[in-house]
Amino acid sequence: MTAVDATGARALGSPVRGGLRLAVYLLWTLLLIPVQALAVALRSPLRHRIPQVYHRVCAAILGIGVVVRGQRAADGPVLFVSNHSSYLDITVLGSVIPGSFVAKSEVAGWPFFGVLAKLQQTVFVERRARSGVEKQRDELGARLDAGDSLILFPEGTSSDGNRTLPFKTALFAVAARRIGDRPLTVQPVSIAPTRLDGIPMGIAFRPYYAWYGDMDLAPHLWTVFTLGRMTVEVEFHPPVTIDGFSSRKALADHCQRAVARGVERAVSGRPMPSVVP
Repeated sequence: MTAVDATGARALGSPVRGGLRLAVYLLWTLLLIPVQALAVALRSPLRHRIPQVYHRVCAAILGIGVVVRGQRAADGPVLFVSNHSSYLDITVLGSVIPGSFVAKSEVAGWPFFGVLAKLQQTVFVERRARSGVEKQRDELGARLDAGDSLILFPEGTSSDGNRTLPFKTALFAVAARRIGDRPLTVQPVSIAPTRLDGIPMGIAFRPYYAWYGDMDLAPHLWTVFTLGRMTVEVEFHPPVTIDGFSSRKALADHCQRAVARGVERAVSGRPMPSVVP
């Protein structure tokens, strides 16, 4: 894949930059794997902190600048629900949210990335197994009861980054859980890549961030390593609880609308004022 500049000319990424970034990324990752593995084995509080530091450094290595808008809910365990267009969402959201991801069960078997997901204490779910919804709800609930915040991609798949797909409602069942005497906090989050080397991405540039459909992973990842600096915007919307809605579907619909509006603002260039993450 190649980038296209503002005049429409093809602009190849730099293979030298790609090679250097890849080497530094692998070195950083291999250094952190045993540290995180030990923290998880010892149940150290650092097992929650290390992944956030890891993702922040990875974002810097990849040349991703993260702009945060809105305020992240910080009191108690939180269920963050976000749109999803790329594996890069993990790095971006992981750099600003101290929490574990909810991922499809297939990810656990992926070479290399499956290991990283397990070390971040990802909760793996079988999205196609409707009969297992109660079990999956209980697994998520147990993590929330333990004080862990979770990051959920309710679309169930990745999009092209220009729109937000309908949210699947099954896993919103966990929102009915009460943490102590309070309902679980649910916070919608929008994520959108907006610029490449300062140039608005638009539909032409966004596939260099978004990974969806039948795209091959290795060529796409190499392109990411070779390209210039990307800007990705993350917007935290006002947190809500199930108590404010008639059903989990109503809650999911509200979150989907909030996330979709945030994505639309970001890709159209009409964002809210930014804050420091």
